[in-house]
Formats: sequence, C-alpha cells, structure tokens
Amino acid sequence: MLAMPSGTLACPNADRRHRLVAQLTDMIPGAAIIRVSLNDPKQRWPHLHAIVEDEAGKTIEVSRTTARVAARWILRVWPEADWARSHTVRLADATLTSSDLTVAGRGR
Repeated sequence: MLAMPSGTLACPNADRRHRLVAQLTDMIPGAAIIRVSLNDPKQRWPHLHAIVEDEAGKTIEVSRTTARVAARWILRVWPEADWARSHTVRLADATLTSSDLTVAGRGR
C-alpha cells in the first residue's frame, strides 16, 4: 500500500472494507453475509472455504471460483484476523466477526 507525502496510507482500512463490500455485492447479488474459513469440509487439508447467505439466512449457491475469490479478498482486507478460526463478514456494515462455521462431514 502506498503512503502519501504526509505519511498516511493512501487507502485507509475503512475505505478498503467498504470498497470490498461494494465489489462483493456486485459479484454476488443478494448476499448479506459471507462466512469464511480455511477448512473446506470437502478437502482433507486446509483450503479456503466460503458460505454466502442472504438476509433471511438462506444459503446462496456460488461457484467454487467465486467462493474462493471472495474468501481471498476478505483475508487480504483483514490480515490481522486469526484465520485459524472462521469469520463472518456482514456486508451491510462491512464488519468482520468470529463465527462458529461448522465443518460437518469432513472426510479423512
């Protein structure tokens, strides 16, 4: 990230978060929250995983590529988060919180 002559970042974190939310809502119409984890239940090793839900809490089906791109963008905007745990991004207010994303059915 580039700094301006004053030494302040050219793109403050709040601006990055709001730009990310705008991009995600354009990319996934109807999305209200995105749950991100490094534990895809279909994989035996750590793998980016995202679940997208609408306002009613109903899961929105997205392609594997879209889910991974959204998860990567979210990890990059919140690098300070403990990604050993799953997190939820609320698109309405661009907030990130820890969540209890279940990883049921994970095969070994």
